[in-house]
Amino acid sequence: MTLARLCLLAALTSLSWPALANDLPPSTMTESEARRFLAQAGFGPTDASVTQVMAGGRPAWLASQFTLANSDFSGVPYVDPDSSKGCPTGAPAACKRDNYTLFPVQVQFFANAVNQPDQLRQRTALALSEILVVSGNVIKLPNAMANYQRIFLRNAFGNFRDVLKEVTLSPAMGRFLNMANNDKPNPTKGIEPNENYAREVLQLFSIGLSQLNLDGSVQLDAKGQPIASYDQDTVEGFAHAFTGWTYAPRPGATRNKFGNPSYYDAPMVAFDDHHDKGTKKLLNGTVLPGGQTAQADLEAAVDNIFNHPNVGPFIGRQLIQQLVTANPSPAYVQRVATAFNGGALVNGQRSKRGDMKAVLTAILTDAEAASSQAPANFGKLREPILQLTHLLRSMGGVSDGVWLRSQAASLGQAVYSPASVFNFFPPDYDLPDNPSLDGPAFGVFNASAAFKLSGVLQTALNGKGVAADASVPGAIGTKIDLARWQALATTPTSLVAEINRVLFAGRASTALQTALLKAAQIAPATKPLDRAKAALFLAAMSPEYLVEN
Repeated sequence: MTLARLCLLAALTSLSWPALANDLPPSTMTESEARRFLAQAGFGPTDASVTQVMAGGRPAWLASQFTLANSDFSGVPYVDPDSSKGCPTGAPAACKRDNYTLFPVQVQFFANAVNQPDQLRQRTALALSEILVVSGNVIKLPNAMANYQRIFLRNAFGNFRDVLKEVTLSPAMGRFLNMANNDKPNPTKGIEPNENYAREVLQLFSIGLSQLNLDGSVQLDAKGQPIASYDQDTVEGFAHAFTGWTYAPRPGATRNKFGNPSYYDAPMVAFDDHHDKGTKKLLNGTVLPGGQTAQADLEAAVDNIFNHPNVGPFIGRQLIQQLVTANPSPAYVQRVATAFNGGALVNGQRSKRGDMKAVLTAILTDAEAASSQAPANFGKLREPILQLTHLLRSMGGVSDGVWLRSQAASLGQAVYSPASVFNFFPPDYDLPDNPSLDGPAFGVFNASAAFKLSGVLQTALNGKGVAADASVPGAIGTKIDLARWQALATTPTSLVAEINRVLFAGRASTALQTALLKAAQIAPATKPLDRAKAALFLAAMSPEYLVEN
């Protein structure tokens, strides 16, 4: 058994999962607070970003992030959906991988997350992509997925109504939830509008199943039962409102007709002769009048959803869960929902309903996100993507994203490819052994994942790194330089102090620090690199690291 596995066994038998608590005292911006904030607002701290936050504070950092350019995706052009045409005989060996799988988009996601400065935009886009889900299990063309994810990158600091509208007209969503080529009723042919998108845009993307109070709590009827936010008639109303849309014509097409073949580089287009012109029942008793165009009905339907009072608490709570804590208090949700509803002061101006800058500012500067007065159940398990990016960024690692892509997939989170529209894990996934609390990321973290993580970390912390893949242009591989950690290991107490500062924002418990010190002293003093590896491995596998609080 390796030294690393011995350390892991020792840790898991001597340490318990911490109470999810935030015990930082309110104060001026310290390094500890800056590192913790950057873990919430991005993919992990770097020395440079910590210095920036300490110098200007949270609002100044947020303001600077709002101005940064989008890191985007490159090298994912349109290709003919027929791989025999896009990759004919004699094409490079990597042609199908690079043009007919999500490989290039997933690799660039990780490269951008680790290396690019627009941390808040990327982090917000990932959060939105895990709420308004399209899966690579269906959408396999990289340009199709890149264009879908650009909706969230483009609107991360825009307005949530624009997110809803662009998602609704996205050809990737049209394919994934069957809105593309959704035709008006034709009893003779047995055609009825498809309800998939209409149902999921309500249930998962905007308002949820039950009427909510502003603080996210469920409204109950006189019998103590949840009040439904919509019924089947409403689903049918939206399904009919969304009829008449098909893919835009492909480049070089000589015809543009309802039922166009799939094309993912432009929003869907409307054909009014395939749109239901009857009346449609929407939310809160709204009825769309008959005779309207497909475009007019779609705009009205998006407005009807966007203005429902559930959207602020429903989306706000999930964004809090993604960025800060799995179990925000009702008061925290209410403050964020209030910001969503409009009127918050952002950069000297009053925000409009759905302003994402106002929502993000409310989430990331809230007292519960930053203060020692947060509830005892504060915190969340890092999902695999964040386990990897936080480790790389905080330790000054470099990566082209290739290895990170494969390792996140092995840990149950193949980026942009969840198993279903319900994401990799639902927001209300029960915390193990405590169903009264939510623990979303535990939906992919179990004993098997923990065992796989131990192998991933041994590779990440081997000091040699992972070599570049020669088939990927510009690849540099993945590496964390352990030279400074090796030097510190000559004095184990200094090594533990630095691990505590960098990986735990100075918040590691006494018990964990004691365990790290023991791990660092298993190898003889003549092998400082082995000492450093053992302590770092134990730190990265510890419950206190995996649960950020």
